[in-house]
Amino acid sequence: MSAVELPNAVDRPPQAVAKKSNFYLAMRILEPARRDAMYAIYGFCRAVDDIADDEGDPVERRRQLDAWRRAIADLFSGRVDPLCAEVAEPTQRFGLERADFEAVIDGMQMDVDEDIRAPDWAKLDLYCERVASAVGRLSLRAFGYAPATTPPGALSEDAKALAHHLGRALQLTNILRDLDEDCARGRLYLPREALLAAGIADFSPASVLAHPALGQVCAEVAARARAHFDVSWNILGKGPGHAVKAPALMAAAYGSILDRLLARGFAPPRGRVSASKVRVLLALLRYAFV
Repeated sequence: MSAVELPNAVDRPPQAVAKKSNFYLAMRILEPARRDAMYAIYGFCRAVDDIADDEGDPVERRRQLDAWRRAIADLFSGRVDPLCAEVAEPTQRFGLERADFEAVIDGMQMDVDEDIRAPDWAKLDLYCERVASAVGRLSLRAFGYAPATTPPGALSEDAKALAHHLGRALQLTNILRDLDEDCARGRLYLPREALLAAGIADFSPASVLAHPALGQVCAEVAARARAHFDVSWNILGKGPGHAVKAPALMAAAYGSILDRLLARGFAPPRGRVSASKVRVLLALLRYAFV
């Protein structure tokens, strides 16, 4: 389960793939070249995420991820594999980094290698780094937060921190929102330490989701997500308006989802929670003329 929230990407152009995402409005407000770059980045993320979430043969899924790794390596060697056709031009235009593409694939590999259940905080943080914060680093270059001339590995401290914290905030929110969806796949991303502290020793997803102490575990995850959001907003408040408007919309949308999850609670039945249109609109108006 990546931070990418997009419909199935098979045989669909990147803009169609992105249209139903909570991130779609954040992409739509960008100037055309940057918007197209974000469509391409999310098309890539959706493609590898679909491989991770497929219920087929793990050997075949690993083969498909390896094909993506070869395609990314070729792209940065000057050869464009058809898999990378959409991201080739944005990569050159905005200086997207090979290491970030590869980190996303590595995160998907974690889901292929095992159905993750109750990882410790360190493993969960590594997962968030790969499937969310690496996407954030790619996105910040496309947004214009990091100039295209920034050399590989040379993002500013604020850019690195924003990708780090906002990526984790979004991913932890996703984990809380998608408990039942992940359970259906045999996965449980809630951290082992929090489960044990709540007296939950059976880590089978269905058992955890039915446990009366589930809310205590989710509250700890929510507190970490909130802390990451707080740092993200501090960084966004210092950045140039034209470069932070898209990530600010994402933060507003997912921050409202986190608030609504906490207000709803985590006892079954857990109704689906969506972003607050008012919160997103207010964020949009704040940056409308920058």
